[in-house]
Amino acid sequence: MTARRGTLLAAAGCVVSFGCLWLAQYLAHVSMIDLLVYRAEGWTVRNGGDLYAMRATHARLLATYPPFAALLFTPLTLLATAPLRVLATLTNLALLISLVHLSLRLIGRHPPRAAVTLAAAALCVWCEPVWTTLRYGQVNLLLAVLVLWDLTRPAAHRWAGVGTGLAAGIKLTPALFVVFLALSGLARRPGAGRWLRQALVATAAFAGTVAVGALVLPYDAHRFWTGTVFAAGRAGPAEDTANQSLRGVLARLLHTGDPGPWWLVVASAVALLGLGIAVRARLYGPEPTAPAWGALSCAATALIVSPVSWSHHWVWCVPMTLLLVSEATVRRSTAWWAIAAGTGALFFSYALWWVPHVSEARLELHQNGGQMLLSAGYPAFGAAFLALAAVVGLTGRGHPRPRSAPLAEPQAPAAKPQALAKE
Repeated sequence: MTARRGTLLAAAGCVVSFGCLWLAQYLAHVSMIDLLVYRAEGWTVRNGGDLYAMRATHARLLATYPPFAALLFTPLTLLATAPLRVLATLTNLALLISLVHLSLRLIGRHPPRAAVTLAAAALCVWCEPVWTTLRYGQVNLLLAVLVLWDLTRPAAHRWAGVGTGLAAGIKLTPALFVVFLALSGLARRPGAGRWLRQALVATAAFAGTVAVGALVLPYDAHRFWTGTVFAAGRAGPAEDTANQSLRGVLARLLHTGDPGPWWLVVASAVALLGLGIAVRARLYGPEPTAPAWGALSCAATALIVSPVSWSHHWVWCVPMTLLLVSEATVRRSTAWWAIAAGTGALFFSYALWWVPHVSEARLELHQNGGQMLLSAGYPAFGAAFLALAAVVGLTGRGHPRPRSAPLAEPQAPAAKPQALAKE
């Protein structure tokens, strides 16, 4: 009865929190401008127009996703703007609850308590990346849920990897998870081949999205994969404060809209280092959180090295914060609680918006040192998270943890422990 009462209270708190957010966004007159761009892409596909030449909304925004995504957006054309916004908001709120649930499973809370899931969702809806995702009607929560749905299923499942491949087909950034799975699968450990198989399934699913786009939209597909995919500037100015990637930081630091080869050199090094840390943390981190440290290190790497990582792309802060809170709880460490609290303060403070950020005037090109620090908060956190994951990967075996039911593979029978492939 106590557990049921706790669930009911958490559900009530979640409803109140979501309702307050909806009211706040209504009073703020949010436009859900990205959602309207998605619908415009769907209209362009239906009408046989040039997908990557169209401009949508008063901001005259361009299409930047692969053709497969535009095909998925065609049902949005069936609704008027008002009901479309309501549907998008309800869907994103449901996806947030799913994201929290899957994050807790990834961390090792199996099965996650409903009260904890709902209470965490009620709080996380107010962090800046989630708020901004809802404000713009973005797809970030959907992509994160697709990837985590894969990573919390048994690696031997025949369809494990499909979610990651679909996510990469909608937006290319999740493709780094395929590389992460492949590198993990190449490790000389019993059962590691399951991850390699998962990477192959993800690759096949991604290839399928490319094939569908090429079959239905051959002209747009050719244009995207031979040119548009390399045009990072289509998404917006690199120095925009909202661009929380390494490229954005370098653009603001160098006071230029094009950091040029410097970004490619540094980003390549960070990608290699980040993937190495992610694989090491996955293989040698403490149980049961090793899968979470590996996967979230990969997410941090992808966000840092992507040419454009708008602040709302950082919805991965939800599982990252939950992981840090879990570690602090289990380790009973003041230092870990301080790290978790600092992470929460960063993402709930909206600090990156404390600096001048009018894109039309390109004010970000003239930031001083303090302003640059504020507008580099998310990538700085990503780098710190990778450093922490590196320490965890190096010292994990020295900190035995009680093992709960594993997330990536089924529990072996007690009588035959050798049947369980430790991943």
